[in-house]
Amino acid sequence: MDTLNKENIQTAEILLPCNNLVETLQFFTDKLGFKMESIGPAEEPSLAVISGYGIRIRLEPGNNQDPVSINLLCSDPASIADGKLELTAPNGTCVNLIEVDPPLNIPNVKQTFVLSKMSDTDQWNEGRAGMWYRDLIPDRQGGYVVASHIRILDGGPVPDYVHYHKILFQMIYCYKGWARLVYEDQGEPFIIEKGDCVLQPPQIRHQVLESSPGMEVIELTCPADHETCVDHEIKLPTSSVDPERLFNGQHFIRHEAAKTEWKPWRMEGFEARDIGIASATDGLAGVRVTRPIGQPQPEFVSHDADLLFMFLLNGSAELNCDQMDSELLTAGDSFIIPSALKHSLSKCSEDMEVLEVALPAVFNTDHHLKRARLNS
Repeated sequence: MDTLNKENIQTAEILLPCNNLVETLQFFTDKLGFKMESIGPAEEPSLAVISGYGIRIRLEPGNNQDPVSINLLCSDPASIADGKLELTAPNGTCVNLIEVDPPLNIPNVKQTFVLSKMSDTDQWNEGRAGMWYRDLIPDRQGGYVVASHIRILDGGPVPDYVHYHKILFQMIYCYKGWARLVYEDQGEPFIIEKGDCVLQPPQIRHQVLESSPGMEVIELTCPADHETCVDHEIKLPTSSVDPERLFNGQHFIRHEAAKTEWKPWRMEGFEARDIGIASATDGLAGVRVTRPIGQPQPEFVSHDADLLFMFLLNGSAELNCDQMDSELLTAGDSFIIPSALKHSLSKCSEDMEVLEVALPAVFNTDHHLKRARLNS
């Protein structure tokens, strides 16, 4: 197939069936403000091309049994047609008046216990840019969050494009291999490798350029239902470099595992390295990697966070929860602990490491020293 000459394609049209051209043209031009581009034949018009609001429409004779819908993105939808948000053209076309940039909808979290076992699933779904996704939170906690285990099977250039996400929070942790990324106002492309992490603030433009074979990352995003938008105008890297820039109140963070120190964790017998996301998000979220110091004594705890997600990066451990059977965890397993659920990690292997993501960053941890209290 010959290389596409992008300059050869000037525009695109939506084809709408129309057997009553005069009335339909009047609806689109007079009521909705579209403009005429062409019409013909001159002696008995039966087709026309109109344009407006970033779309081009070709009206020509056809079957009206299945009318096409058009969305018009408006700054004030209610002012267009006396408060009506759904209109119908004479040819049956449905026109929806939609706010151009609606506020981000963050559903209330619906906490449940979720356990995702790596050994239980081969359900990898092909997503965008040749990436494969494993769903770690099928219930989405009521739409509050989505977490994915993402991998790229073949190394080399990634068919990605400059894009951004309409989100409240998103982080990516490199689990295996490496990837070369570039971000708006953050300088030249750089490589993240195993143990590194990035905070992708809302609407920062970025692109995945290439990866190692078998590269894997853990991605967690709030809310679950969010829009990914392509930016055709900006070129990365940008000429400007501004590492202190705020994107919707958040700083970009690139955490390099080799440059951090370990400190005591919230559970006795463990230590953790902080990714730095708490300060970059002004407390919206906190991300840490924790590991045992020796062989910790089992300690049961509970929390009051909105979300507490954990992914076992290395080794093995036993997860114990109130009124539940113990679960042996191995690398690739993940779980969500609802608030107030008493739980512990025990029988930890020496190489065990766990990725912890919490929303908000600061929350209370209650300690329950004896398992007997779990059933009280």
